Amino acid sequence: MFGPSRARDHRIDFLRGLALVTIFINHVPGTLLGAYTSRNFGFSDAAEAFVLISGISTGLAYSPFRNPKPDWRSALRPWKRAFTIWWVQAVIVLVIYLILAMTQHLPAVAELAAERNVTPALENPIGLLAPLLLLSHQFNCADILPLYILFMLAAPGLIASGARWPRALMAASIIMWLAAGLRTLNLPTWPTDQGWFFNPLSWQLLFVAGLLTGLAVTRGRRTLPVRPFALLLAAVFLCFSALWMQFPALADRGYDFLWMVQERLGIPWFLASFDKTYLAPLLRLLHILALAYVLSAWPYLHRIAGSPWTAFFAILGRNALPVFATGTVLAYIIQIIREISPPSDKLDILLIGAGLILQFLVALARDRLKRRAPAVVAPAPDDGSAGVPGRKRIEVFRREWRDSK
Repeated sequence: MFGPSRARDHRIDFLRGLALVTIFINHVPGTLLGAYTSRNFGFSDAAEAFVLISGISTGLAYSPFRNPKPDWRSALRPWKRAFTIWWVQAVIVLVIYLILAMTQHLPAVAELAAERNVTPALENPIGLLAPLLLLSHQFNCADILPLYILFMLAAPGLIASGARWPRALMAASIIMWLAAGLRTLNLPTWPTDQGWFFNPLSWQLLFVAGLLTGLAVTRGRRTLPVRPFALLLAAVFLCFSALWMQFPALADRGYDFLWMVQERLGIPWFLASFDKTYLAPLLRLLHILALAYVLSAWPYLHRIAGSPWTAFFAILGRNALPVFATGTVLAYIIQIIREISPPSDKLDILLIGAGLILQFLVALARDRLKRRAPAVVAPAPDDGSAGVPGRKRIEVFRREWRDSK
């Protein structure tokens, strides 16, 4: 995982921005650009990367090791973030509902609404209001933020446990993930009993792994040591997964082998599947962990992430929530336009390109608002800085404010 760093790690912003672009393209299925996203070159996709990076960011942002005197207010800061994500999710759901409600008279849009699980809300908006606000009913392609909300609600307890007993927390997370997959345990949805597409009981494993990585970084440590042989194995597995996804003949043999293993050894389907809801281990989970391990040890990633040529992705990643919200709504709009228009690769590229530009403008606007934020008034000198002279004390306050962002 990511190694020690005291400055802002631009790799996080760059990789998160890349994941956001990939998610946006994948949320508009059937386009030419969709054939070149990460899921076509590996067993996992941008969703796994996004959750893992979210865990790392949470560990970095809310680590108790950054504050020598943490109190209950700083410990509960993730709950404030959870509320922010909740109301953003509510706005996303409302906008999607209004867009499809105004266009549902079109046959293609009605079919889209059924595919995206929006039809129940269109048929009974009052009855679905509470389930939507309580995250019990979710629209497809707008269902990853509810997962993040639950994780942020659990973050204070996870951070406290991870800071004291990281191995025990990781072991408990693995046990929960295994139990969810082997016993097909999932959170129910209501009023349609379908279960969460991103099962929190399974996906928490990636979030916890990322969170422990972020906590370790703030202590100047690394969760996994860099070993040449381990890197070689991870790289070979990544190459194998890319070949599997690109060559149908190899994929067919792979599927036959997995079926044979299940039949002859009688192992549970979960252990040798591609299932995304339960985060299947041998392929999806192992792939994203191998990819994270290789990238964390790749020295050139620092240079790439900090380059002006990749600033587009870094700016998107630095403003992930408004960018994701904008991209989610735009993906629905683009889908409607594609449904009522003749098939055209040029139109697809134009629409997706315009959508990415709009998301970039949203990110730039958000950056500007951050720069214009009012200065923080220094607190009374009872925080350990009373004996620090003038300019140095101001730097202490500035550093504490930056860490709190």
